[in-house]
Amino acid sequence: MPVIESAYKPLFLFKNGFISTVYSGLVRRISIEQQRERITLKDGDFLDLDWSFADQKTSKLIILLHGLEGNGQRPYMTGAAKLFNENGVDAVCVNFRGCSGEDNLKFSSYHSGATEDLDAVIKHAINTKNYSEIYLKGISLGANIILKYLGERQDVPKQVKASVVVSVPCYLAGSAKALHTFKNRLYHDRFLKHLVKKLKLKQEKYSELLSAKDLKSIKTLTDFDTVYTAKAHGFKSAKHYYETCSSLQFLPHINIPTLIINALNDSFLSPECYPVKEAKQNKNIHLEMPKHGGHAGFVDKKNVYYNERKALDFVMNY
Repeated sequence: MPVIESAYKPLFLFKNGFISTVYSGLVRRISIEQQRERITLKDGDFLDLDWSFADQKTSKLIILLHGLEGNGQRPYMTGAAKLFNENGVDAVCVNFRGCSGEDNLKFSSYHSGATEDLDAVIKHAINTKNYSEIYLKGISLGANIILKYLGERQDVPKQVKASVVVSVPCYLAGSAKALHTFKNRLYHDRFLKHLVKKLKLKQEKYSELLSAKDLKSIKTLTDFDTVYTAKAHGFKSAKHYYETCSSLQFLPHINIPTLIINALNDSFLSPECYPVKEAKQNKNIHLEMPKHGGHAGFVDKKNVYYNERKALDFVMNY
């Protein structure tokens, strides 16, 4: 599909990508009631799912995936869940392995291309919850997982009707490089601090797989992907991980309506993360590139974000 002209026009303050990103991550608050469900995965590990519901019984569900070191209570998750609930759609905020406040059971955890857990959630929603219309929405890392999931397989369940992905680093090597630049130093260090803190728990339980020396060698996010992500998840190197899991290569094969919203002032994204060519060549891909919004910072009126309203409008057409 042709590139969509964006209608997003934030207040002057939030035209600044840094301000909109930080405000959205640290200041925004959402009040919502959630019910937690733990499901067991094929490999014996678990996922914690945070459910919220529409006032009336419905067969419609939106599955929400968070970004790096996020969780099911992040405002960009609960904000979307609340809006969809108010419009007759149940919502489930997925906590990736190790992101629900409790370390997962395996040495492995989650990463940008781990689509098998999304598949497990979708099948759980269909087989045990009887949802017949399912929508997918992801932010950042979760967005990349959705695009890869939809493009890498021919057996996407018919119940999955549409998807919306926001601030998606669909070219992982470029995004990783961007995160290591000086302008993103605060974000980089914050991510790394949380990742290393959790990895210490892994090191204590799996010292034969990860030594204390390995842990101390991690100084950057790429180091983390080299020392842990690649090793724990079967990749040859960080480079191999980025190449294998970047969703950009899967966009031509997506065959359900998909909206990509990537702000032009998102400092996490490299030029390759704006897939204009792929959108024009695939009728199912709709690409919107607002001038503003930073990274998942599409601040709008009444504490409902632009990308959330857009997601609701988009999926309700299918």
